[in-house]
Amino acid sequence: MLPIVDKPAIQFIVEEAIQSGIEEILIITGRNKRAIEDHFDRAVELELTLKAQGKYDLLGLVEELSEVTIHYVRQKEAKGLGHAVLCARQFVGNEPFAVLLGDDIIDAAVPCLRQLMDVYQDCPGTILGVQEVPRTAVSSYGIVRPQPVKENLWEAVDLVEKPSMEEAPSQLAVLGRYIIEPEIFAILENTTPGRGGEIQLTDALRRLREKPVYAFNFQGRRYDIGDKQGYLEATIEYALKRPDLRERFLKYLIKQTGSLVTEEEPATTAEHQPEKKA
Repeated sequence: MLPIVDKPAIQFIVEEAIQSGIEEILIITGRNKRAIEDHFDRAVELELTLKAQGKYDLLGLVEELSEVTIHYVRQKEAKGLGHAVLCARQFVGNEPFAVLLGDDIIDAAVPCLRQLMDVYQDCPGTILGVQEVPRTAVSSYGIVRPQPVKENLWEAVDLVEKPSMEEAPSQLAVLGRYIIEPEIFAILENTTPGRGGEIQLTDALRRLREKPVYAFNFQGRRYDIGDKQGYLEATIEYALKRPDLRERFLKYLIKQTGSLVTEEEPATTAEHQPEKKA
């Protein structure tokens, strides 16, 4: 429920799914996450208030959220992303499904998941949303060993979880968006937990060979809000997109950054005056 300006981050994820055409959503929650369920409950009183106040843009958003079916499953123990995906097995059944990670907010003209779904129509199989990261950052991500298919699309012939710079097969990092074939569940069920007792999704994806695994370079600005810098960037940039906030907030930022620059400038003393040219 971490807010980006005045909207919970989880709502950005749900809105992306809805805008991509998803009609049923399963949210995997942990302990003390009841607030998420309460947030997405239909609030008839709020809808009536917004209608009475003529706030039809907000009303449309509330109604859109209320029309999608949201289910919840609790992950009783934090056993890794692979285990969280395995918790969705009964809900998914034998259909391909999408995974959107809550720490990755993606601002895109075409929703990121919609981009992956369009790729799936042409190239059925598991689709990983990727972007290139600096080589110094590869040790923070699952990295793809790519084999080119066409522009912005590769077959992921292998995946390496958090490699060193020397071991990284590329700089294409998996960034929180997936379309996955249901065969993954049987693999996850038989995946031995790794370090920390966690079941890694990357390990299971490496063994998914019945259909190709693709890596697609999606278009959009990705924010890692699990990182303090990423969270601050998301908050500032989304605030600057808001017509009701932009002007005043921009003036505030200019004032603050100007003050910081002034504070950081070295003081000029009488002993260190710049020389005057004749």
